[in-house]
Amino acid sequence: MATGQIFSKTTQALFYNYKQLPIQRMLDFDFLCGRETPSVAGIINPGSDGFQKLFFGQEEIAIPVHPTIEAACNAHPTADVFINFASFRSAAASSMSALKQPTIRVVAIIAEGVPESDAKQLISYARANNKVIIGPATVGGIQAGAFKIGDTAGTIDNIIQCKLYRPGSVGFVSKSGGMSNEMYNTIARVTDGIYEGIAIGGDVFPGSTLSDHILRFNNIPQIKMMVVLGELGGKDEYSLVEALKQGKVQKPVVAWVSGTCARLFKSEVQFGHAGAKSGGELESAQAKNQALRDAGAVVPTSYEAFESAIKETFEKLVSGGIITRVSSRSLNFVENLHYGYQLSKVKYISQVEDGKISPVTEITPPPIPEDLKTAIKSGKVRAPTHIISTISDDRGEEPCYAGVPMSTIIEQGYGVGDVISLLWFKRSLPRYCTQFIEICIMLCADHGPCVSGAHNSIVTARAGKDLVSSLVSGLLTIGPRFGGAIDDAARYFKDAYDRGLTPYEFVEGMKKKGIRVPGIGHRIKSRDNRDKRVQLLQKYAHTHFPSVKYMEYAVHVETYTLSKANNLVLNVDGAIGSLFLDLLSGSGMFSKQEIDEIVEIGYLNGLFVLARSIGLIGHTFDQKRLKQPLYRHPWEDVLYTK
Repeated sequence: MATGQIFSKTTQALFYNYKQLPIQRMLDFDFLCGRETPSVAGIINPGSDGFQKLFFGQEEIAIPVHPTIEAACNAHPTADVFINFASFRSAAASSMSALKQPTIRVVAIIAEGVPESDAKQLISYARANNKVIIGPATVGGIQAGAFKIGDTAGTIDNIIQCKLYRPGSVGFVSKSGGMSNEMYNTIARVTDGIYEGIAIGGDVFPGSTLSDHILRFNNIPQIKMMVVLGELGGKDEYSLVEALKQGKVQKPVVAWVSGTCARLFKSEVQFGHAGAKSGGELESAQAKNQALRDAGAVVPTSYEAFESAIKETFEKLVSGGIITRVSSRSLNFVENLHYGYQLSKVKYISQVEDGKISPVTEITPPPIPEDLKTAIKSGKVRAPTHIISTISDDRGEEPCYAGVPMSTIIEQGYGVGDVISLLWFKRSLPRYCTQFIEICIMLCADHGPCVSGAHNSIVTARAGKDLVSSLVSGLLTIGPRFGGAIDDAARYFKDAYDRGLTPYEFVEGMKKKGIRVPGIGHRIKSRDNRDKRVQLLQKYAHTHFPSVKYMEYAVHVETYTLSKANNLVLNVDGAIGSLFLDLLSGSGMFSKQEIDEIVEIGYLNGLFVLARSIGLIGHTFDQKRLKQPLYRHPWEDVLYTK
């Protein structure tokens, strides 16, 4: 368990199981406090990735979404808080996974009803590895003016009323999240406010105890007094009693254990929390309050007197010089403090000097922009964007491709392959990779006027249609039977190679499924009349690629298919598909997940589409230049039959 402060104004969290409202409340709190960076670094949604759009003040931001806890922790190594909004069914497993990540220090478990055996395992692991668990069954915690977890402290209006946008000098810990909101308000009325507040949760086995946090607060110089709100049931409060008796707590503690009304019932009553059930006299609210009082805590006679006890304790610190009160006349020395926010009257300042609390500067926090639905009538509107773009940006003095300015692209002699690597793969690939891309484009630009794509563009152009219509007419023929097999070839070759299938197992397995092997077979080329384009690609790869394992596998497959038929040769689709796998894996610049995604999305077919567009445009221009008339297919080339 940590021995001091666990949050700061730079703390960032990973949020598990996307929930829009609590995340937006965290970001609104960040803006209210004048944080420079959002407190939510990333979101974990099992099986999903991408981005979620949210607001940081007036600015809309895209927060990364990751499919696994491990991926999120690797992507955001400085995020050390894990906020778990999983259901009680999966909260334990995901929390344990987070605790095992070296970058995670604090795990907050929001779900109620986590099995007690699971909770015990989490607690044992956390204590053995010096990590902090808040919860289960918690709303979270807050460090005023710095960081908050999820829905802690409720709405922005409540946060402002409780002055949680700036630090005070009171540490507060409670079992109840709902009562925490009430107590933040109470403490703000009679003191200089909260420095840190924690709701440990109402389950029978909380991940951290009341005394754990009181002992932490005792080591935080900015905290000058502590307030504790316990409840009947369990024996957690007695660990605090022992700490007080042993002199481990040197700062004033004001405490109250709720549930004194339980004695009015004839039988045992289960209150709202799983742990709020008295198991005997020792666990009653009255016994706990008396034990805390005897140990030296300030314990009022009722909850109604709790506020007065907090106020009196705070006033004693003020009168004793531990906390200094000043008048509004002292404003001049802090006139422009705290991010330019407007200053109002001064009561207290929580800056530690020689063990004392200096005056806190009261500020008027910035207004949080209203969301669209609630702001239409008032005219205060912030509208979400409709497109996310990560490949280019035209907002500056010059356009940028994947962060590379246009001037750099021109001045450093980037080629078409380099531009494709930036716009398609979002990174600058080595020159041998970009040159391979250019070779593919050149080799696939055209294959004569007789193939279906060129034929369609020619017919459309001769019908008097414009360039775009003629081009699209040809492009629409691209598919499994014409030029669209590159992705399928890559996908099947990769799967077969990665699974260690022999060419025989691969080909015969495809045959049983009734699937033609993509990338194998040609209408004209054969064993004795090889496709020169394939040979050129293979020669280039052997010369420049660090590895050609997928291409070699494709060649072995070709050897087997040629034993069946003379025209079952490796075609240009198969060559490009297998070699692109070698490019992606051999360059060391792509993860396995990225390679799978590239093949799945259709990047490789994109190469054929881009390349063949050059030829289709050429055929369109050729027909228009030659002023060719409307095409009509000859009768003698049609079989008319019944």
